[in-house]
Amino acid sequence: MCAIAGILDLPSDTKITEAMLSTMVRRGPDGDGVYFGEGCTLLHSRLAVIDPLGGAQPMELEDGAKRFVMVYNGELYNTPELRAELERLGHRFRETSDTEVLIHAFAQWGEGCLERLNGIFSFAVWIAQERRLFLARDRLGVKPLFYSLHGGGLLFASEIKTILAYPSVKAELDAFGAAQVMMIGPGRIPGMTPFRGIRELEPGRCGWFRDGRLSLRQYWSLRDREHREALPATVEQVRYLVTDAVRRQTVSDVPLGCFLSGGLDSSVISAICAGGTRDLPTFSLDYQDNDRYFRSGKFQPAQDREFIGIMESSLDIRTNWTVLTPEAVLDRLEDAVEARDLPGMADVDMSLLAFCGDIRRHVKVALSGECADEIFGGYPWYTDRAIRQVDGFPWAQNTAVRQGLLHPDHRQAVDGAGLVADLYQDTIRSCDILPGTDPTERRMKQMMVLNIRWFMQTLLDRKDRMSMYHGLEVRVPFCDHRIAEYLYGVPWEQKYDQGREKGLLRRAMEGIVPEAVLYRKKSPYPKTHHPLYEKLVRERLERLLERTDAPLFGLCDRAEVKRLLEETPQWPWYGQLMTQPQTFAFLLQIEYWLEHYKISIL
Repeated sequence: MCAIAGILDLPSDTKITEAMLSTMVRRGPDGDGVYFGEGCTLLHSRLAVIDPLGGAQPMELEDGAKRFVMVYNGELYNTPELRAELERLGHRFRETSDTEVLIHAFAQWGEGCLERLNGIFSFAVWIAQERRLFLARDRLGVKPLFYSLHGGGLLFASEIKTILAYPSVKAELDAFGAAQVMMIGPGRIPGMTPFRGIRELEPGRCGWFRDGRLSLRQYWSLRDREHREALPATVEQVRYLVTDAVRRQTVSDVPLGCFLSGGLDSSVISAICAGGTRDLPTFSLDYQDNDRYFRSGKFQPAQDREFIGIMESSLDIRTNWTVLTPEAVLDRLEDAVEARDLPGMADVDMSLLAFCGDIRRHVKVALSGECADEIFGGYPWYTDRAIRQVDGFPWAQNTAVRQGLLHPDHRQAVDGAGLVADLYQDTIRSCDILPGTDPTERRMKQMMVLNIRWFMQTLLDRKDRMSMYHGLEVRVPFCDHRIAEYLYGVPWEQKYDQGREKGLLRRAMEGIVPEAVLYRKKSPYPKTHHPLYEKLVRERLERLLERTDAPLFGLCDRAEVKRLLEETPQWPWYGQLMTQPQTFAFLLQIEYWLEHYKISIL
C-alpha cells in the first residue's frame, strides 16, 4: 500500500513536489519517488509489503513504441495467475512485485486489464508518446483517489491533503459543501468532497485525461441475475468465496495479523488465517471500565471479551489488547481529522486511530472484517421492517435535526432535506433489478446498493485513513468483488437463513468458527460507555459555545448547537454508534477541521 499523486498540465518543480510528498509520508514511510515528464509529474510514497527490495515507483515500462509510467496504491490478489498469463504472451519480469505485473497487464490489455484484476487499487498510467493519463479505482472503493480539475490541468492524489498542498489550490467551503457536511456527514456524496473543486473518483470508475479534459466511465457495478441454486449449493459457494478471498489476502513478505473483535466477521477471518498455527497475531480493543459502565441495548447487546476468549481458546492464541481511557480517546480527536481530512465518525475514528497505532508496533499488514454487514445483510435496518420501509438513508433518519443545525445562511441557500431526498432517490433509481422481482426482494436489493454505495464507503474511508496514518495496511476480504457480485443475486430468504441477520454466512462458516461466536447476535464496533467521556466532550463543546470567534458557527446555528446539548435527539446521528456524545465530538471535529485547514466559508 502506498500514496500516489500527480500533476498534469500545471507548473511543477522540486519545491512543489516536496510539499506534496511531505503529506504522503505516513501512507508511505518506506521511500518515495518522482517522475518528471513533459506535462506530467507523478509522485509516489511507498509502504513496502510485497517484494520490499523491488517494486520501486514511479515504475516505467518500454513496450514497443510506447513508454508507460505508473503510480499505484493497492494489492492484487491474483498476481500469480496474471503473471503466468502474461508470461505466456511473451512478457518478462525482473521482480516479484504486483506493481510490475500491473504495468505489464496495462501494456497488454489497456483499460481492459481492469476486468482481470482481483484486488484493491487506485492507479494512474501516463503514456508519454500520447500525452494522456489513465486513472482507475477498484470496484468497491477500498483504496481512495481524489482529483481536482484546476487551472486547465489535473491534480490527483490518494488523500485530499496532498491536493491542498499544491500552491494555488484553496481550501474553500461553499453552501453546497456546508450542506454536505451537515446533512450527509460523516458520510460523503459519492464522487464529491465538501471542499470546493475537489472530487473523488468513484469506485468502479476509470477514465482518461488529455488536453484539459477528463472523461470517466463506470467499468463495474452490481448487476442482478437469476439465482437458481438451492440453499445447500449457495452455502457451499459462499464458503468457497469467503475462504478463498481470505487465503488470497494472507500473501505478504512482512508480518501479518488480524483484527479480532469476537464478532462473526473478524472471527471468520482469524479462524481461516490461523489454519491450526499458533503464530497468528490477533488484536482486540476495549475501554477502561467498560465492564462497569457497559449498557446492553438493541444495537449493542453484549460485550466482546467473552467471545474473544472463546476464539483464543479455539485458535490456541493470546490476543494483543489495546485498552483506552476516555482521555486517550479524546486525545486523538484532532489526529483523526488530519488522518481523514474531514470530520469523521468521532470517537469511532479516534479509538480506531489509537488501536491501529498499537497494531503497527507488531505487524505491517492486518486483515479486518469490514463490509460483511453490507453484503450479507447484517445491520438492524435490513431486518427491521419499519425502518427499511421508510424512504431515506436508514442509518441517518434525522434530517430535520441536521437541517436545523445548519447556519441560517446555508439553510436558505441549499434545501438540505431536498438534497438528501434527491440523493436517496437517485440511488434507488440506479439499482439494477430484474423485471418481475417481488416487492420484498426488490427492497432488499435496494438496501444492499444503498449500503454499499453510501454507508460502506464511510467505513472504508475510516479504516483506510486511520490505519494508513500509521503506515499499517489493512485488507478487507469481504470486499472481494466476487462475493458482492454473487450475494447481490442471492434471494433474501437465503441470506436471512434461520431468521437471523447474516444467516447465510453463519451457516457457511459452520465448523470453522465456534458455535457460540457463530450464532452470537450482531454487535457493532465497540465504543466507550464511560460517563467521563460524555462529560469531557460536553464540557469542551460548552466552552466552544462561549467563543465569539469559533469558525464552527459560520457553518452551524449556535442556538441549535446549544439546544443539542440540552435535548437528546430521537435518532442517532449516524448508524448505531454515533449517539449524543459522538455527535458532540463530531461538532468538535468540524471546528478543528475548519481551523486546521484554514477553510474559507464562502
